[in-house]
Amino acid sequence: MEITNVMEYEKIAKEKLPKMVYDYYASGAEDQWTLQENRNAFSRILFRPRILIDVSKIDVSTTVLGFNISMPIMIAPTAMQKMAHPDGELATARATSAAGTIMTLSSWATCSVEEVASTGPGIRFFQLYVYKDRNVVRQLVKRAEEAGFKAIALTVDTPRLGRRESDIKNRFALPRGLTLKNFEGLDLGKIDKTDDSGLASYVAGQVDQSLSWKDIKWLQSITSLPILVKGVITAEDARIAVEYGAAGIIVSNHGARQLDYVPATIVALEEVVKAVEGRIPVFLDGGVRRGTDVFKALALGASGVFVGRPSLFSLAADGEAGVRKMLQMLRDEFELTMALSGCRSLREISRNHIKADWDFPHYLPAKI
Repeated sequence: MEITNVMEYEKIAKEKLPKMVYDYYASGAEDQWTLQENRNAFSRILFRPRILIDVSKIDVSTTVLGFNISMPIMIAPTAMQKMAHPDGELATARATSAAGTIMTLSSWATCSVEEVASTGPGIRFFQLYVYKDRNVVRQLVKRAEEAGFKAIALTVDTPRLGRRESDIKNRFALPRGLTLKNFEGLDLGKIDKTDDSGLASYVAGQVDQSLSWKDIKWLQSITSLPILVKGVITAEDARIAVEYGAAGIIVSNHGARQLDYVPATIVALEEVVKAVEGRIPVFLDGGVRRGTDVFKALALGASGVFVGRPSLFSLAADGEAGVRKMLQMLRDEFELTMALSGCRSLREISRNHIKADWDFPHYLPAKI
């Protein structure tokens, strides 16, 4: 079957992957309302295209934290990619580098920071969970720095793991032969089978529930890398993140896997953008499956987007080639959306190019 859009990879991944693995990647928290809403909310934003503009040349390139990238579409951190494909994060790293964009490596990767660095040049960020044992965090950040990673994406929405019912039903555990490679030498690399979700038990045992704003200052004291705060969805927290010296914000609800019934990230985005008042860049993570979604996020003020599940499903379907094609399809669709909207560069994309449902006063349909 010829793949013509990013969503089609999920169907292939579902057929190929063991149920426990597919469910781990695909599911959200509790009722999964936010999981659906992350996608559905994009359909409530419509275009206001401008016509008769010379769009014979279109530039989709941009800069993120001073790094030049080919497009405003980057790879979000997703855990345990060797469950999807034997090459795991190495394939994702190669594909992302070939596309000229940024990969974010998960703390809970099945390949280490050093192994990912060994795939060759590329701009890479490292996603960090703060463990109770701060020496573990120190070591991990130092290793990421030494391996050439360019920024830390600090996940701030996971003091405890959200209730993901399919993981409980499946008794989720890391498949035999796989470990959380970054923690292997620290005896923290295994996620064992429990009477619950093995990951939930692991998080309860290891991740620091006392993490607070002051720890951003602590993190700044142990690394010179810029820190992106990942998991902000309110104006209040956005303003505090700026005060504490965050280099950027990633608007994220953790792929709808933490607290259910929070807004879709595309809905929360504008509130955060307005609160930071241009002082730091704001990125969107969650629900992006089309180039049109990328355009909508940029029109609402995002400096770029991160994609998570599409990278996992394309990796499962066709390894490195799958991830390359997924990124290329998103890029092509985004470029087409720009052309049809009358935009030749990212700076020409404006709020006037879209109309969101929250722009209209809500009204009842007229009685017949």
